Amino acid sequence: MTREKYLFTSESVSEGHPDKLCDRISDAVLDTFLAEEPNARVACETFATSGMVVIGGEVGLSDQERLKDYMGRIPQIARDCIKDIGYEQEKFHWNTCHVLNFLHEQSAHIAQGVDRDGAGDQGIMFGYATNETDALMPAPVQFSHAILLRLAEARKSGAEPALRPDAKSQLTLRYENGKPVEVTQIVLSTQHSDESQTSDDIRAIVEPYIREVLPAEWLSANTEWWVNPTGTFVIGGPDGDAGLTGRKIIVDTYGGAAPHGGGAFSGKDPSKVDRSAAYAARYLAKNVVAAGLAERCTIQLSYAIGVAQPLSIYADTHGTGALPPEKIEAAIPRVMDLTPRGIREHLGLNRPIYQRTAAYGHFGRAPDPDGGFSWERTDLAAALQKEL
Repeated sequence: MTREKYLFTSESVSEGHPDKLCDRISDAVLDTFLAEEPNARVACETFATSGMVVIGGEVGLSDQERLKDYMGRIPQIARDCIKDIGYEQEKFHWNTCHVLNFLHEQSAHIAQGVDRDGAGDQGIMFGYATNETDALMPAPVQFSHAILLRLAEARKSGAEPALRPDAKSQLTLRYENGKPVEVTQIVLSTQHSDESQTSDDIRAIVEPYIREVLPAEWLSANTEWWVNPTGTFVIGGPDGDAGLTGRKIIVDTYGGAAPHGGGAFSGKDPSKVDRSAAYAARYLAKNVVAAGLAERCTIQLSYAIGVAQPLSIYADTHGTGALPPEKIEAAIPRVMDLTPRGIREHLGLNRPIYQRTAAYGHFGRAPDPDGGFSWERTDLAAALQKEL
């Protein structure tokens, strides 16, 4: 039975968080290869620490000479990402950090299954949607992202020169009748420029932006604020804590409000169902809710390496559905081809659209004219309604 009254918490981290910086570099490498060849194979991992970035994994192009040429571009790709994020610290600077590239050609044993249009690996993927926000996302994670994105805009525009790239947010919302009604706790930790700045100083900077993002009726005298609760936060980014691609999978998805299959997204080309099928599951769940077939929906897909068709399709409408979930499960394969190739073609995933996903969530974003965030469209709702 669905709970009606409860507290729920989700977090987000900024583009300057060490893990997100690594996600950004991995996805920038992916975009570079996809811009050259739509069927490029990429599985790129990045590690960052004080003064150093290490990149490894597998890549593949149809032309080996072009592959060698692109390998030489990897260090500059990483530096461009670090520069855009804003790191010019003494111990982590885009122009002086060491960049080590250990990328190599894709395994032929993996390629043999993928090249037959099979899945790039086994696994389970989940998608989720809820009507508690306009983006059909859980409110705690959606607004945690929005706070950090707004602060990044203020930092990069020069409006708030005291702010630095590394930051984290966390919101606890109180739910009544299953809907968010109040923010009970706000946590915001942001890197800043001056050791003399106190938590109160930083709150004075960030609070107007937080209030700008959150619905005014959710904030009250009872809302507790925790801004830089440990005090000084000057040493940040990879100089303060090591980063690694794929460590923020709950931040990337639904903030813990839905199951997660375990696979990370960044640095993986869309032949990897860890990424493409998770996008497809979100697309399906969102369209179920957009079609008015449920207030909440979870979709699970499963795959085996080298096998094209999904092994299973599962739907759960959490007691909010207009019809039984098994009818939704039966309708899904009639409105969308869920083979890896079918997903890539339906959502237009063989394009350099991934670097923008590396921070502030892969879901709940507006679809871009060039095909970015295509899985956020609701153009399947009419087809689902017709089938059901």
